Amino acid sequence: MPSQSALFSVIPDTSHVFAATIADVEAAYDRISGQVIRTPLFENAAINAACGARILIKPEMLQHTGSFKFRGASNRVALMSAAERAGGIVAWSSGNHALAISAVAARHGIKATILMPSDAPRAKVEGAERLGGTVRLYDRATEVREEIGADIAARTGAVIIPPYDDPHVIAGQGTVGLELAEQAAALGAQLDMALFACSGGGLVAGAATALKARSPATLVYSAEPAGFDDTARSLASGKPERNAPGATTLCDALMVPTPGLLTFPINRALLAGGVAVTDDEVKAAMRLVYDTLKLVVEPGGVTPLAAVLAGKVDAKGKTVGVVLSGGNVDPDTYAACIGA
Repeated sequence: MPSQSALFSVIPDTSHVFAATIADVEAAYDRISGQVIRTPLFENAAINAACGARILIKPEMLQHTGSFKFRGASNRVALMSAAERAGGIVAWSSGNHALAISAVAARHGIKATILMPSDAPRAKVEGAERLGGTVRLYDRATEVREEIGADIAARTGAVIIPPYDDPHVIAGQGTVGLELAEQAAALGAQLDMALFACSGGGLVAGAATALKARSPATLVYSAEPAGFDDTARSLASGKPERNAPGATTLCDALMVPTPGLLTFPINRALLAGGVAVTDDEVKAAMRLVYDTLKLVVEPGGVTPLAAVLAGKVDAKGKTVGVVLSGGNVDPDTYAACIGA
């Protein structure tokens, strides 16, 4: 398997023109505010009691295409030139970025080719196709999606839009944190901490950039599935770590093997740490959301709440921002999770 640096070499290097700042996130919000949903922030007495804390919930499953990914995709596509749009887009994703790119590209009349693993949830594959994307499945074990994408881009002139290691994608995802800070302030709440689901790290990197500017005292944590806690271990060691091969998780959206090259330096500078949750802890949190909020949250989207419920952070008596990052899950998987 190629190294992370080798894989990243197929992605255009924009790091030299990007430093994560609140200005980037604010510009992204101005650019996309008419396209995205400003998802609400609310609390629930039963969840507060279960966690022993004041939990302010931001449900990004209510976003277009069912996850926060629509934000980053909207910001990145908005910045494409007419010539770039003519060449189309190629993107890779386990699902939510695929849905977002397919939808945003269709809105702008741009052709999008989406690379998805063959074991991706059926709902996400069919959703990407329904939204207008051309899906090409690949085998996680034997094929490298970045290499496939680079070949397509070379042959067609398509622009590569990766799911997290892109400055404009990071800034777009950061609008979640910007809204969270503004909405918490409007409620008269001082956030002691905030947790975000983490795979490649784009959401938490962008959100932490906004939060640390608007609410400097707020501690920000990544929440990953056990066996795929590369960001948590990397934050602890101070250098990028890789997940051991062969691990499995219900959280299909959070299975990146190592932190992103652009996202990790941001997260290392801004995060208080990272935590990991088990499949059973994920199921318990999904069931709580179903019972109390009547909302569908996917396994990867509930890891922040699972972490608080399981005591992975010291939240007792504190005010905690929890982002439920997505709700794209196959019905059978969802039924099995909440019925466990």
